[in-house]
Amino acid sequence: MNIRIIIILFFTILIAAACSSTRKAVDNGSTSSTEHEVVILTEDKRIEFEFYFIEGLKQNMLGNTDVAIQYFNGCLEINPHSAASLYELAKIYATKGDVVSARLLLERAIDINPDNSWYKLLLARIYQGTNQIAKASNIYNELIKNDPENVEYYYVNAMLLTNSGDYKAALNAYDQLENLMGYNEQIAIARQHIHRESGNNKAAYKEIEQLIETYPDVPEYYGIMADMYSEDGNVEKALEYYNRVLEIDPYNGFVHFSLATFHFKNSNFDKGYEHAKIGFSHHDVEIETKIQLYLMLSNAPADLKIEDEKILTLIECIIETHPDDTRSYGILADFMISRGKLNEAREYIGKALNINPNSYELWEQLIILDNQMNDYVQMDKTSSEAISLFPTQPFLYMLNAVANIQMKEYEKAINMLETGELYLVDNKRLEAQFALNKAEAYYSLSNSEKAFAEFERVIETDPENYIALNNYAYYLATRGEMLEKAEQMSSKVIKANPNNATYLDTHAWVLFKKGEYRLARFYMDTALQNGGLENAVILEHYGDILFKLEKIDEAIEYWKKALELGSDSDTLQKKIEKEKYIEEGINE
Repeated sequence: MNIRIIIILFFTILIAAACSSTRKAVDNGSTSSTEHEVVILTEDKRIEFEFYFIEGLKQNMLGNTDVAIQYFNGCLEINPHSAASLYELAKIYATKGDVVSARLLLERAIDINPDNSWYKLLLARIYQGTNQIAKASNIYNELIKNDPENVEYYYVNAMLLTNSGDYKAALNAYDQLENLMGYNEQIAIARQHIHRESGNNKAAYKEIEQLIETYPDVPEYYGIMADMYSEDGNVEKALEYYNRVLEIDPYNGFVHFSLATFHFKNSNFDKGYEHAKIGFSHHDVEIETKIQLYLMLSNAPADLKIEDEKILTLIECIIETHPDDTRSYGILADFMISRGKLNEAREYIGKALNINPNSYELWEQLIILDNQMNDYVQMDKTSSEAISLFPTQPFLYMLNAVANIQMKEYEKAINMLETGELYLVDNKRLEAQFALNKAEAYYSLSNSEKAFAEFERVIETDPENYIALNNYAYYLATRGEMLEKAEQMSSKVIKANPNNATYLDTHAWVLFKKGEYRLARFYMDTALQNGGLENAVILEHYGDILFKLEKIDEAIEYWKKALELGSDSDTLQKKIEKEKYIEEGINE
């Protein structure tokens, strides 16, 4: 039979169901009693119905759901009691997320054809998705009555009841399943979980005891028992069952992990490390499990942490057992970063990239490390290489631009940003970062008009971008332009960041340019109290303010302090020599 014949046969079966699933009320003395009968359509109506139904199915398969809805509605106009049409409409609405319409259509379809399990299954899923667990469970009970040998119905019903917290009904469902299937490990463990959740620990222990009696050579069940005793604080019994696992399977890597966690939890660090090292050395333990324990150890409070040397040994075990997994070197790189060893971290990320050069995340991490190390030449090189591999990733273009701005290659930075902007897709935060970097590049090229236009774009896109607000205000103050606007922006920044020395310096500088020297000094004093004494620009500005307040000797003192910190100001040396304030140069 060829595919075309199969499709036609499939549609024919569906149409037959759609045409025949109707009913009419029978007056037998009860208003709720109904009987089903086939509606006899005229030949023209039958052909019209078949056309609409087939077109509805076809359009739905092609993804034209709105068109499909129109065709199925046409079916219902011809035959309002077509359960199949109602069901097809319900499926479409469910896919669209309109669960209310889907539910109403399915309830009507089931009322017409109460024996169709597909209708009921979809309705049960909708009830489940809208947290109407009792209704979903009732449907599964109906399905079980109609098909008592279907194991899946029992399982789903039991899980539904468990998740809803109706533990008594869930246990009953699992008992029914056990009557059908016989004693089953999955059922026993599911019941154990329910007993633990409901606080019936005695019954939970009994379930696992029965599993151990039935399957005495399976180490996992001893492990479950050990974990329960450990959770309940019974150290002696927990250790007894962990050791029984080792007796059955001495090379079981997983039990060594359990024992490691157990001993660490009970502050027996040497014993815990001993088992951890064995577990980390096992090839049969997934890397995810090892990473989880590593993270637990590396993020432990200071008094619970083991020595760095031991942590490194565990990481080396991961690399040895998973040499082809980039995460092995990634863990080592993260460890080095946390210890401030950025050069070593960069080396290990490079090794991870040798394993998988197509990992975008690793390239991004490597570029960010270059930035943290202030190695802008390498950052430019690394980001360019990454762009060649991932040409549609806009963040890479921005990182490359950052490197070029730091190297004073402003034209190149702007070109890179303009290229990267082509790949921005509804990412307002990144769009703002692009505009901010373009603003800095344009200002460095003495193109204040374009720079300020970009700053405006940043603020429009991200009104809480304090870096943009601060820098824009500072540049306006330096130029003596729109000082009221500059003050409004810097006021907003320091209100949100009252202890940021750089932002306080900008606000003080705006006030200085407005001639409000006493108020400027107040904000500059606050900046000095928040780390400004280590900032040459802030010290020079403080000297400028003191000079305007006629405190000449103090002003010279702070200018000299700024010079000692390595200030690159064009006017600072002249201020000290001439013992007077000299206006800063304007970028234009």
